[in-house]
Amino acid sequence: MTSTHPAPGTLTPQQAGERARAVLDEVERAVTGKREALELVMLAVLAGGHVLVEDLPGLGKTLLARSFATALGLDFRRIQFTPDLLPSDVSGAPFYDQRTGEMVFRPGPVFTQLLLADELNRTPPKTQAALLEAMAETQVSVDGTTHRLPSPFVVIATANPIEYEGTYTLPEAQLDRFLLRVRMGYLPVADEAAMLRARLDRAAPEAVLGALTDPAEVLAMRAALERVEVSGDLVDYVVALLDATRCDPQLRVGASPRGGLALVQLARARAVLAGRDYVVPEDVKALAVPALAHRVSLRPELWVRQVDADEVVADLVARVPAPRTAPAAAPAAGAGAVPSGVAEGGAQRPAAVGA
Repeated sequence: MTSTHPAPGTLTPQQAGERARAVLDEVERAVTGKREALELVMLAVLAGGHVLVEDLPGLGKTLLARSFATALGLDFRRIQFTPDLLPSDVSGAPFYDQRTGEMVFRPGPVFTQLLLADELNRTPPKTQAALLEAMAETQVSVDGTTHRLPSPFVVIATANPIEYEGTYTLPEAQLDRFLLRVRMGYLPVADEAAMLRARLDRAAPEAVLGALTDPAEVLAMRAALERVEVSGDLVDYVVALLDATRCDPQLRVGASPRGGLALVQLARARAVLAGRDYVVPEDVKALAVPALAHRVSLRPELWVRQVDADEVVADLVARVPAPRTAPAAAPAAGAGAVPSGVAEGGAQRPAAVGA
């Protein structure tokens, strides 16, 4: 691993990966048995995007968001979305200040660094749209005045997939704004028993977590992704996956170009988490379903057959040929050689040997 001394406020991909893994370990003290879901959320934070957590009640979605905010050192707010919630309840509104005789803008709960948008599909489209602008533009417009949101700004939204009465389906335009979708699922029996024992042992409702980073460091971790190399073969592979979603007869609408950008950035984030400064095909394969499945629309007749978009995208990933890579020539013995296949910091850069 090459020793570097980055300028103040900058991190190498390897350093960013070390910090991200430390954050994951800290969050896992509170959210046990869900390392894969936690890693996906961490990748979204690194890639500068927003997360949709779609799963059953009681699986720790709120705890996940609050734990990430604490471990990352970010301000945290939660909005419980309800049918009577107004856009101004999200973005804020002007009010009359009797002391000055002027209208003053009062920021809403969206003015934070990590926002939990709980049960987003329970609020009407007009209120959903207020959050959409914040997610897409990192700003809020009220009475013709634009107000910038804090940086970083991350939305973790939840949706309950089993209760449809009194809900408003998220439009495709809003779904496309989420970098990825996460499904947590039930804990395995052994992990659930361990979770219950840990609760009894600590004699407190939740584990007390510490802040391992701060907003400036989160931004530096994001900047490190720009130093992660993506080969031309992998770019072509991502485009081939996007095109496959648009040509598949089971899909009415394929993935958007924004989906391709999301997949590339998430693959870079996965490389950073592994301690690499280059992307490999496995990074793209592992993230294709979380990054693309919520951006496609199935044909109506497939809903009756209970075909899932995740299954369709996973099948496309299995069928679209990926570029093959092989380790580059190893350095001479005694010159700091690194074993082939090492994933951490000094891993050898793969060389494309064919598509």
